[in-house]
This record gives sequence, structure tokens and C-alpha cells, in this order.
Amino acid sequence: MDFQIIFDELKELLKEYEEYLDVKSDTVDHYYLDSIKVNPRNKKPIFFGAVQIKKNYVSFHLMPVYVFPELLNDISDSLKKRMQGKSCFNFKKVDNDLFGELKQLTKRGFVQYEEKELI
Repeated sequence: MDFQIIFDELKELLKEYEEYLDVKSDTVDHYYLDSIKVNPRNKKPIFFGAVQIKKNYVSFHLMPVYVFPELLNDISDSLKKRMQGKSCFNFKKVDNDLFGELKQLTKRGFVQYEEKELI
């Protein structure tokens, strides 16, 4: 498996929001975005999303679906099968249909963060 290709494609889904967020990590195997806003409870930036190459898969973390679980109500069963935990999706191969769906989910998550002033 060439996880770099998967990583690069998933990273593009998050890069679209770079200008509104804070890039915490941008390496060949890890890309991490925080909000510029700080959580008042723990005084840390609010996490938005990340992509990371792991040993057996590539993970795509999208925190808005944890904060707003109703975002997951309309996702396909195929994308649900890629979920691990409440906000992580794992991939072992490129899947353009699921990546397209994930792109829309990321957009809806970003809009929710904006509406709730988390960005």
C-alpha cells in the first residue's frame, strides 16, 4: 500500500481551511489544524482536524463530528465503516467516493465551527 498517496489526498481536504486555522504540524506523514480560538476550560486551542500515516492505515481526524455528532446522521454506511471512535476515519486505500463524502462532511463541520464561533 502506498499510504503517502492516501495521506496527500486526505490532507487536501483540510488544506482548504488553512487560512482560517492554525497549522500545528505539516510534515510528510502528519498534518494537524487547530482553531485560532482557545477552549476557555483548558486554555488550549480548539482542535479541528488532522491526517496521519500510521503503520497499517491513514487516519483522518475531524473534531467537528465529535462536538456536533448530528453531522454524522446523514453519512453513508460505507463511511461509517471507516470510523474508529467518535471522530476518526481510517483508510487503507484511495476511495474517491468516500473522500468526496468526507470533503462535504469537513465543509459542514467547518460551517458548524464558524456558526458556533469556534473559529
